[in-house]
Amino acid sequence: MKKEIIAITGTLGSGKSSTSNLVAKALGFTRFSSGDFMRKIALEMDISVNELSKKAENDTSIDKKIDEEVKKTGKLEKVVIDSRLAYHWIPESFKVYLNLPPEIAKNRILNNLKDNKLRRESENSLSAEEIYQKIISRLESEKKRYRELYGIDHTDKNNFDLVIDTEKNDLNQVVDIIVAEYKKWIMK
Repeated sequence: MKKEIIAITGTLGSGKSSTSNLVAKALGFTRFSSGDFMRKIALEMDISVNELSKKAENDTSIDKKIDEEVKKTGKLEKVVIDSRLAYHWIPESFKVYLNLPPEIAKNRILNNLKDNKLRRESENSLSAEEIYQKIISRLESEKKRYRELYGIDHTDKNNFDLVIDTEKNDLNQVVDIIVAEYKKWIMK
């Protein structure tokens, strides 16, 4: 049975947050971001998001806390969830993967840091190269954790109903594609 939930994930810097905000607005849905939830945890612990990711490799309670919040949100309807694992926890959702090479993502993240206080305070990055290294490190950490905890690869595009290249499509195009494909999917 399908739920009126759109689960959006993808590579770091691919536009998950911006896309989720606009898709939710276009459909009149609410939005939940596990990334924002994770950043708040990192700030409470007075560490960076990358440090939190590394810490989570040995402390499963961190991922479980985030996962419980995603599962709780998955009981709702008419919600867009920006989360690495919502596709896994809410299989009846419309699952979207946004793809962007890290070489492009580093510059987008650097630009976003200037405008996003929560992200700036939790990421502690100053240069595009430093951001690139953090992208690679965080991806490796997440892949390791999710494989060990749940036996899944959150980057396997076969798990998704829709995969979009955000380098070839601008934000408005990505939102239009998701809204159109979601409407087709929910009506089937």
